[in-house]
Order: sequence, then C-alpha cells, then structure tokens
Amino acid sequence: MRAAQKRIVLYYPQQWANAREPPFCRFTQEMPLALLAIAAWPLRDGYEVVLIDGSRMTARQAHQRVVDACAGALLYATTGILGQQITDGLLCTRQVKARHPRLPAFIGGWFASVTPELQLATGLYDAVALGQGEITFREIVAAVDAGAPLDGVAGLALCKNGEVVRTAHRAVVGWEQLLNLPWQLLDVEAYRGPQLREPDRGTVGEPYGPGRPRFEISYFASYGCPHRCTFCCSPQVTGLAWKAMPPERLLDDLEELQRRWGFDGVNFADANFALHEERARAIAEGMLARGLRFSYFAYLQVASIARCQPSTLDRLAESGLFTAVVGAEAGSQETLGRIHKPTRGGENLRAARELSRRGVAPLMTYMIGYPGESVESMRATLEEARQIALTCPRVRPEVWPFRPLPGSEAYEQAIQEGFQPPHTLEEWGRAEDYWTDEAWPGRIPSEVQHARRMFMFYSSLASGRVRRKLGFWERRARRRLERNDWRFGLLEARLFHWLQRLAGPRE
Repeated sequence: MRAAQKRIVLYYPQQWANAREPPFCRFTQEMPLALLAIAAWPLRDGYEVVLIDGSRMTARQAHQRVVDACAGALLYATTGILGQQITDGLLCTRQVKARHPRLPAFIGGWFASVTPELQLATGLYDAVALGQGEITFREIVAAVDAGAPLDGVAGLALCKNGEVVRTAHRAVVGWEQLLNLPWQLLDVEAYRGPQLREPDRGTVGEPYGPGRPRFEISYFASYGCPHRCTFCCSPQVTGLAWKAMPPERLLDDLEELQRRWGFDGVNFADANFALHEERARAIAEGMLARGLRFSYFAYLQVASIARCQPSTLDRLAESGLFTAVVGAEAGSQETLGRIHKPTRGGENLRAARELSRRGVAPLMTYMIGYPGESVESMRATLEEARQIALTCPRVRPEVWPFRPLPGSEAYEQAIQEGFQPPHTLEEWGRAEDYWTDEAWPGRIPSEVQHARRMFMFYSSLASGRVRRKLGFWERRARRRLERNDWRFGLLEARLFHWLQRLAGPRE
C-alpha cells in the first residue's frame, strides 16, 4: 500500500474587508499566484498541497477549512500584503496555532520580508521567508520533513534567544529553476462564476463596453524590478534583480490554459511588463501569430513606454493590451529625480497620449506628499494630471496621497520628517487603500488636499465612468476641469451624491 502523502496547508488571506457577500476580492479575477508559485516544487517532490483562498468564501468558512486541513499536516504557511490580508492572515494563523500548537508555521511575501520582527514577535511563526520564496519554501519543507534545523535554510528570519537573526542571503533565481504554476490546485469555477455573475467587478478598463460578462485570470511572468524608486520596497526585497519567463514558455502556458478554461482576459501581475522591449514585442507577436484571442492588463512604467519603438506599442495594442496601470508618480522633474524615477520631463504626458491613441485605456497613477516635496511640486502634479484628463480621453489619471511603505527608502525619510508609523500587525492591518486613507496626516496642505479631492471627483465624473453616460453632470464637470475651478466643488459633490442616492442603485 502506498504511504499517505504528507500535507502542506497554504492560506491566501482575504483581500478586502466589509464586502457585502463573498467573494470578497475587489477584482474577482485575482488568483493566489504567490502561493501557487511556492506550491510547485513541493508538489513535484511528492507532497500533498491544500491551498485555500480566503477571498472565495466568508472568513469563518475559510478559517475553519484551514484549521481542519491542518489536522495531521506537515506544516502551514501564509502570506499577505498591506491592509486586510494582514488582519485576516493573523486571525487565521492564531486559530491554527490554538488548535494545532505544535504545527510548524511560516509566512512570506513582501510585507513579511520587510517586517520580520513584527511577524516573529507574535510567537506564531517558526520563520519568515525573505524575498523570492519558491526555492526557500522547497528547502523549508525538506528541513521540516527531515527534522533538520531551519538555520541551514538560506533566506529566512528566525527568532533565537529573543533576537531576530537572518540566515544566509538567498540569491534571486530565474525561470530555469522555477516550475510553471500548479493551476490544478484551483477550482476555476470559484473565479469564473462570480465574474460572470457580476461583470462590473472587472479591471480598470472595459474593452467590450460596460456590463458584458467576461472571465479573467491573473498571471505573472517576471519577478523583481531594477529601478531604485524610493517609495517602493522592491529594491530591498528583490535586490534590484529582474528575472523573466521566456516568451515561448509563457505563450505555451497561456495557450494551454485558454484551451482548458476559455478565459476572456489575462491580468499580468509583473511589476514592469515592458521593461525589456524585445521580450515584450516577442510576447505580443507570439500572441498574434498563435491566434490567441484574449485581452490583457499589465503594469507599465512611463520610461518603458517612452523608450519603446512605435511599432512595439502597435503590436502590444494589436495583441490585446486594453488597459494598464502606469506609474507616473509626479509632475515635477525635481520630484521625479528625488524619488529616483527614471522618467524625463514630458514623458508622462507623451506616454498617456501614445497609449490613448492606440485604444489602450490606462489608469495613470500619481502621488503627492513625498518626503521633502514642496507645495509647488504637488500643484505641478495636479496640473499634469488635469492636462491628461482633458487631452487623453481614454486615460484615467488619479492622484493619491503618498503612503510610506516599510522597507522603502522614503519610509525612513518620512519617519525623519515626523511620520508616525503603525507599530503592530493589528495597526498595519487597519491600513486602508490610497483612495480613502491619508496615511500621513498633515503632510499635504489642506488647500492642496482639497484640490486633489476635487480633481478626483470632477475627472471621474467628466469621463462618464460614474454614471456610464455623458449628460448634464458630465459636461459641467468637464467645464470645471477646463477652468481649473473648484470653488463650488464640495457643494456640487454633495448635491450630486444626494441626487444619486435618490435615483436609487444603478442597474
């Protein structure tokens, strides 16, 4: 009789709190890519892997499934980024350890990588995996199974004698050492069904018009980023390394997944999809040559767009790129230089125009309130975003308050300038998103904050995104944008929202 496989339990915490009903994930196509990635090698090595995605069910259901699956398991592991995932992952892990106190437990991901002291202080985890996790987790599993000490595994933070110590550095590896994701661990209907029932929960663009049901999957095909942006923790977590899946391997995998699942779109989670122009072009041309029929979303950097040949941008649009998140970050050249953004003057506006005229509808993101940023710089950013809103009809520029992220250079600068960071996991778990949460109160002058909020209100309304039509309110909003006039903004915003409530929910 074949011996039973030793079980590994992975939990992907819920991403959004206070949702009306499951699934709680704001973008229902998001899949637990990080946990799929670390599961690949243990599966190949013969272990059983149970992966539970908390966003597919209520918290109570998810936690109970995890606790039940951990009975007799070899180990438990989780991850999580800023906000609700920290809260939900912490609650779930506490329940696991309460029921199975001797079960080895681990955590990884970018937030854990830059806050290992907070994670280990809970007493819940045997170790924190730092940075890229696939090979590290494979060695963790082997060490736990053999009863070997964890300090022989590179890339970990451990607690010894009350102090946090780090094992040997773990170098970033490329795809020659990584396996394709074990998609068979997912119940695809748990992702397809909610999207087809609620089409408005898709990504930031709508390639086929509002309301059309479509099924999108998430995918990643590169790791890391070589840029030194001070607001990002990637330089510390990835060591400025960038490793990418070869185009043909990517295309083979997506072609097989589409044959199996029949999806309509792909959301690439890569930090910089077009960093290497030749590779991005090869992917786009490969999609066209193979007749792959799906649209896709990607994260793009302005420098990559600005330095791409026009024909490469043409191929990307022709192959299905319909929307993107583009990090513009600032409208002041001085601030762009201070935050080490590799963008030259005028490239933000040029990138917006290049994408818009090719039918791509990106979300272009800015921040104001960086450490050391002047009021003039903040106003320059708002003005550039306003110009894009007026001249690039497909582009959605948004200006968010700067959030200091642990592990980033700007985080330390912000603390020196008076920022008071959260000190516990519970406090970090209460952090909200850029749209609603001013993480550094008082950093942005009140008049600039007012202008930011009014810009966000009028630009969203003028584009037709709010009511899905162009009428009286949309024309009025555009006039406000053209005149840069926010005098009656708060009054108009309150009146508009009051009238919307009277009109009832949108169909």
